[in-house]
Amino acid sequence: MSVGTLLRRNKSMFAVIKSGGRQYKVSVGDKLEVNRLAVEEGAQLRIGEVLLISSDDNTFVGAPFVEKAEVLATVEGHTRGEKLIVFKYKSKKRYRHRRGHRQELTVLRIDDVFAEGKSLVSKEK
Repeated sequence: MSVGTLLRRNKSMFAVIKSGGRQYKVSVGDKLEVNRLAVEEGAQLRIGEVLLISSDDNTFVGAPFVEKAEVLATVEGHTRGEKLIVFKYKSKKRYRHRRGHRQELTVLRIDDVFAEGKSLVSKEK
């Protein structure tokens, strides 16, 4: 069975992970931008902070994290977010302060979701 067939069949499968103080809903094959992580491009990353896993036949809810659950991701690169302008202004006081900000990001591709030691995509250990 090809990976494309597995992805189409498991479209309703997803996981909620925590990274950098934020929560993300991810599925296999998704690309995700998270706050900059100190890992090299092309490296595989195991994210152990999984809050919820839902598939066709069952759901695992963590308290706060699901035990023996991991999400496997590959680092595709490092980038920067779009520029945001922070403008502070006080009326009648001639106070204007303009500052820009660009967030440092890491782009991840979600490869697999593991629950209780076995893959939910290929159903193998």
